[in-house]
Amino acid sequence: MSQESNQKSKSFWGNTFTRLKSALSKTKEAVVDSVLPETETQPTGQLATTMAEVQESKGSDSKAVFSISASPAIPASTDLLDRSIAIDADYLDDLEDKLIRADLGLSTVDTLMDHLRQSSKSKDWTGHAVQSFLKDEFCKMLAAAPNHKLSIKDDVLNIILVVGVNGTGKTTSIGKLCGRLQSANKKVLIAAGDTFRAAAESQLEIWAQRSNCDLLRLASGSDPGAVVYQAVKKAKEEKYDVLVIDTAGRLHNKANLMAELRKIQSVIDKNADGANFEALLVLDASTGQNGIQQARLFSEVCPLTGVILTKLDGSAKGGIVFGVANELKIPVKLIGLGEKIDDLQDFEPELFIGALFD
Repeated sequence: MSQESNQKSKSFWGNTFTRLKSALSKTKEAVVDSVLPETETQPTGQLATTMAEVQESKGSDSKAVFSISASPAIPASTDLLDRSIAIDADYLDDLEDKLIRADLGLSTVDTLMDHLRQSSKSKDWTGHAVQSFLKDEFCKMLAAAPNHKLSIKDDVLNIILVVGVNGTGKTTSIGKLCGRLQSANKKVLIAAGDTFRAAAESQLEIWAQRSNCDLLRLASGSDPGAVVYQAVKKAKEEKYDVLVIDTAGRLHNKANLMAELRKIQSVIDKNADGANFEALLVLDASTGQNGIQQARLFSEVCPLTGVILTKLDGSAKGGIVFGVANELKIPVKLIGLGEKIDDLQDFEPELFIGALFD
């Protein structure tokens, strides 16, 4: 990574975790409710503080994990990483509540807190020891989902299947991904596999023009499996480096649409033997625990190899990164920072962890 890119990434992660630390307006009950199967993908709400409040908090001598602002449940004066604070039952309950509301995931937080209680038992720990413990645990969680880099191989067809529900930024992510690949001198073909949403193919056509990539589309309403079959055939015959396949913005609790995804996967398996394969799930970082539910259900019908985490430039908490890695062993590979074609970056675990404790 160049020095300029490294500085840009560090600045981004610092800003992202400023927002992450302050996005704590939800109650524990609301987080639990968001996991229920009937819940559709919805944003988890806006930031709990203004940027002025964030800057004021950053100017203080103390640090707090996942929390700068006040919330009804947790006083702003509670600084969980204050070196002088002793670790007791109230402290641990407070920390647990904060981690849940930072969208790490209920299962992940339960495991994390069990480890913390066992490690700190009968020891004279303060907030500084907890900081070191959390940093080590977070590193282990991300390491549990290896291969954070997007896999693109030379001298072989690379197929990238992109899935996700409506509203996550899937089409935009595909456009930015194709622009990124084209800039790396790859010959890229886009398959318009979302044949049910009227605007999907038109949006892809615009992104194909922006990224100077080719687009294969059939008549509106065509069988998505037929689109994928024709795209694989064209990509092989015309020696494309990368085939990026769009899919319908299916709802994760619709059995018939998930069956369609299985069909698309079957077409790829039968006709693209020897290809290097990536299946990327696009997740909106602001969806919280519903995002983990999406990842779990999509992984049941498609061998997900990674996640594109979008909208981190908005009111995202970002803790979902740990939940997906720890519970599902699926790595975040790319992050979306905006709407421009070059606003898709590699996920950098070390910078991500480091920004939490800087």
